[in-house]
Amino acid sequence: MQEENRKSVLKLHRLGIDTYKESVIYMREDCHVCRAEGFEVQARVKVALNGEFVIATLNIVTSDILEQGQVSLSEYALKKLDAREGDDIYVSHPPTVHSLSDMRSKVYGNDLNETQFQSIINDIVSGRYSDIHISSFLTSCAGGRLNKEEVVHLTRAMVKSGDQLDWGKDLVVDKHSVGGLPGNRTTPIVVAIVAAYGLTMPKTSSRAITSPAGTADTMEVLTPVDLNVSAMRRVVESEGGCLVWGGSVSLSPADDLLIRVERVLDLDSEGQLVASVLSKKIAAGSSHVLIDMPVGPTAKIRSMEMAEELSRYLEQTSAAMGIGVRVHISDGSQPVGRGIGPALEARDILAVLKNEANAPQDLRERGLDLAGHILEFSPDVKNGEGRTLATDILNDGRAWVKFQAICERQGGLREIPKAQYTHVIEAEKAGYVRAIDNRRISRIAKLAGAPADKVAGIDLHTPVGTRVEKNQPLFTIHAESPGELNYALTYLEGQKGIIDIQGEKP
Repeated sequence: MQEENRKSVLKLHRLGIDTYKESVIYMREDCHVCRAEGFEVQARVKVALNGEFVIATLNIVTSDILEQGQVSLSEYALKKLDAREGDDIYVSHPPTVHSLSDMRSKVYGNDLNETQFQSIINDIVSGRYSDIHISSFLTSCAGGRLNKEEVVHLTRAMVKSGDQLDWGKDLVVDKHSVGGLPGNRTTPIVVAIVAAYGLTMPKTSSRAITSPAGTADTMEVLTPVDLNVSAMRRVVESEGGCLVWGGSVSLSPADDLLIRVERVLDLDSEGQLVASVLSKKIAAGSSHVLIDMPVGPTAKIRSMEMAEELSRYLEQTSAAMGIGVRVHISDGSQPVGRGIGPALEARDILAVLKNEANAPQDLRERGLDLAGHILEFSPDVKNGEGRTLATDILNDGRAWVKFQAICERQGGLREIPKAQYTHVIEAEKAGYVRAIDNRRISRIAKLAGAPADKVAGIDLHTPVGTRVEKNQPLFTIHAESPGELNYALTYLEGQKGIIDIQGEKP
């Protein structure tokens, strides 16, 4: 060992700090390595162990939780290095990240080529970018700053950043919802119907970015979703479909790293959205994808003009990438179903699959519409016949049987938990429900704890068009703790018109 390396060695002490997918190193402010190397707070540091290394962001410790000569790492960095308590950790200045000059070029509005995007994405996946760098890259791509060629370049770079599955079939189907519509949890219903028919649908889903629940969050209430590629393949080969979290199978891993920062920024770039959706589908081995695009005044896509523009991006990018995409524009004027939040949405899904009398009919109808379109990707199903076929599969119980089989193969079907604390919001006057603000009703569900607390969220009682009397329940807030319930109620005090009630029927 060279003398300079001896001076940079520190003993690892695990503090148990979870930073999700961010590598962080914790060092004492009077650490000899910090002082010798001139490290300051938020510096990027190379951390090496047994020939492997990560680039971590430095946090300075001013208490005695670390002793002299000790260093700590976030749980994510520990896992990346396979580090153990007492290991010798070597710290030094990181190598120059050349792609940062490409990122800065994009910040100033310049177009990037495929090689430049690949370099940026590779450095993000390898951990060379800090969250500040990632947020700068995302912001530089937002607001229509990616042209059509750049969207293709970014998509291809994200596909190449991880594993790519091959199912050995010409027809492998998938779906994706653009989002922005609370409760629109059709995917589990669609997968059950499509797989029951006999098509292959290996569904990987994201966790929530800016919403109270993603499909992976909701499915995790019902069954394990953090399957690796081998486990995912076993489920699909057995049942024809699966419902797993995309972050656990290393398909377009850059996407999960970008989503983590997008969630904090509350930002959804159109070009990034296209690259995110298609890269995951292509990496998962899909040949044909249905895109559900809800359009409404408080949905993510607010006008037909926006929908048509995004549809063009999706169709052009998918054509360049060699897969078939069909865009289905749907009504995004109000939430779907009754539940908003993982456990409440899971309850609605099971009600539809079991054909229960009180199942939310709007969720059922949307699921049938989407499943019908996907079934028509099959050469054996004529255009216009898919929905009737999907209805038969749901009505005769084949979809429910298939859903149970998929869950059992993924680790078992779980009971749905319930919140400990609820609060009913009542109508202040009589009239008809004319509109529901998707964004603000989602905000309440998130403030109540969703999606981190699976039981948290909103239970809607009065969809648009409902006649209500004064003091009639409009919705119920669910929370796991009184503090989170009060947090949501405090926000609600200053909000008017989330559910718009007028005297005349809309």
